[in-house]
Amino acid sequence: MKENELELTILMPCLNEAETLEICIKKASTFLKENNVSGEVLIADNGSSDGSQEIARKNGARVVDIAEKGYGSALRGGCDQAYGKYVIMGDADDSYDFLNLMPFLQKLREGYELVMGNRFRGGIEKGAMPPLHRYLGNPVLSFIGRLFYPSDIKDFHCGLRGYQKESIQSLDLQTTGMEYASEMVVQATLHQLKMIEVPTTLSPDGRSRPPHLRSWHDGWRHLKFLMMYSPNWTFLYPGAILSLIGILMMVVTGLGSATIGDVHFSINTMMYGAASLLVGVNIIMFSLFTKAYAIQSGFIPNSNRSLANIEKLTVEKGVVIGLLLTLAGIIITIIAFVIWGNNSFGNLEPEVMTKITIPAATLIAMGVEVIFASFFLGILKIERK
Repeated sequence: MKENELELTILMPCLNEAETLEICIKKASTFLKENNVSGEVLIADNGSSDGSQEIARKNGARVVDIAEKGYGSALRGGCDQAYGKYVIMGDADDSYDFLNLMPFLQKLREGYELVMGNRFRGGIEKGAMPPLHRYLGNPVLSFIGRLFYPSDIKDFHCGLRGYQKESIQSLDLQTTGMEYASEMVVQATLHQLKMIEVPTTLSPDGRSRPPHLRSWHDGWRHLKFLMMYSPNWTFLYPGAILSLIGILMMVVTGLGSATIGDVHFSINTMMYGAASLLVGVNIIMFSLFTKAYAIQSGFIPNSNRSLANIEKLTVEKGVVIGLLLTLAGIIITIIAFVIWGNNSFGNLEPEVMTKITIPAATLIAMGVEVIFASFFLGILKIERK
C-alpha cells in the first residue's frame, strides 16, 4: 500500500497499552469490515516496553515507531505515516467507541476538514471522567478556547476526532504533549478549516494502571497554549483595561478628592493609578511585539487588517509619540519646580504637589518606554531571508 491508497486510517497513539490495545484494534478492524471501508489500523508507538508492538502486529495493525516522546509527537508522527486520505484518532485505552466511527467518516466525506467528538452530547459513563475534569477542567478550558478562538466546538479536548490528513498537515502543528489536542482546534480555527462536532460516548478507562494524563500539569499546559496563541486576550485586552483603570483613578483623584461612603481616595490612589497605567501600557506593547513576531515567523495567521495596523506603527511614529509624552511630563515637572521656587524651595503641601509630580513622572516614564519599544518593534519587523 502507498500513501492515500486507502480512504481511512484509524490512528492510536500507544505507550505501554498492552492491557487494552488488542480490544481497541479488534473494534477498529470490525468497524472497517462491517462498513466496507477501505482502511487500516495504525499504531503510533512511543517506546512501549510491555510488548504492545507485538500485540498490535498480531492483531493485524500496522506499527510505526515514533522516537520523539509525547502524545502530540506520537499523533503527529502517525499522521505523517498514515496511508488514509482521512484519519480518525483515538486513545488506545478502550474509553472510545471504535465501533461507532461512521458519524465521523460521513462528515469527512461531506467535506469537513476536522470532525470533533463531543463526549458531553454523546454520553459519559459513570467513572469514565473524574469530576475535576468533567465539571471544571474540560468546561472551563473549552469555554476559554471558544472565547479566544470563536467556533462551535464545545469539547476542545475530546481524544476521538477525525480529519482530512492534508488539511491538518498544512497546519504544521508543533506541540509534543497533551496540548496537541488544543493546538489542532486552535490552528484549525485560525486557518478557517471547515469544522463540526458529532456526539460520541466515553467509557471508563480499561487499564489497571493510572492514565498518562496529569490533571493540573496538563491542564496548565493547555491553558498556557491557549494564551500564547492569542495576543489580544493575553496582552492587548488586559493591558487596555489596566490602562483605562489607571487613567480613571488618576483623573478622579487629580481633579479633587473622591469619597465613597466613609472611604477617601486621594494621592495614594493616584499613585496606584499611575502604576496601573504604566503596567497596562507595557502589556499593550507586549501585544504589539507578539504580533510583529507572529507576522515574521508565521506562527499564527494574521488578517490583512492586523498586518496593515502593524505596518502603520513605524519607528518614527513611535519616537514622536514618546517624545511628546516625555515633553509633556517635563513641562509639568517645570511647573512643579516653579511652584516650589515661588515658595523659596521650602516645604510644600504633599497632597497638592504630588498631584502634579505623579502625572509628570508617569508621562516621562511612558514616553521613554514608548521610544525604546518603537525601536524594538522595528527590529522585530525586519524581514529575514
